[in-house]
Amino acid sequence: MAEPADHRRRPRRRGETLRAGILDAALAELEETGYAGMTMERVAERAHAGKASLYRHWNGKAHLVFDATRRALPEPGTLADTGSLRGDLLELMGLFAHLLRGPLGEAVRGIVGEALAREPSAAALRREQEGRAVELTRSLVERAADRGENVASGATERQLEAGHAILRMHVLAHGPDVAEETLVGIVDEVMMPLLAPASRRPAVRLRPPRP
Repeated sequence: MAEPADHRRRPRRRGETLRAGILDAALAELEETGYAGMTMERVAERAHAGKASLYRHWNGKAHLVFDATRRALPEPGTLADTGSLRGDLLELMGLFAHLLRGPLGEAVRGIVGEALAREPSAAALRREQEGRAVELTRSLVERAADRGENVASGATERQLEAGHAILRMHVLAHGPDVAEETLVGIVDEVMMPLLAPASRRPAVRLRPPRP
């Protein structure tokens, strides 16, 4: 009968190989235990790495989770082309809804819950997610323009990120299972009007403040 493997005799990993192993272990730990139960010690044990290796790259759990979940987000060039901006947006929002049911959702809920005690960690994740959402949505708008669709030119970051912000808040408030009608509503009622040319956007009139 073969003896159990001695992990101490494994070849020593370095550089990107070690970093990738730690990030994979962090995702697995996050999915298994949730953000609250996850510790740097458990990630190091799962990755067969020393705690010192983790702290050389990340100064705490929030930053490790931030990097690990970023790997799950798609790159702009990999997004499906459905032939229309609306179809592309529905695919993108469906993808984000799927990701928010897994480790990414655990990260969002955990770090936002930690924000009251430690705002910088939540702010870092929020900035990264907002930046990636803006980048992905902008790539879809640019592709729609190249196809000849009548879309907004020079859309602002606020316009590009609005739908994703609503989706995240929906998940935080109602849980990770997002109905298809909710995604369709976010695309049709928020994203498409905001990303239409200025001449086709509904006029917005603010009420004057009460005296």
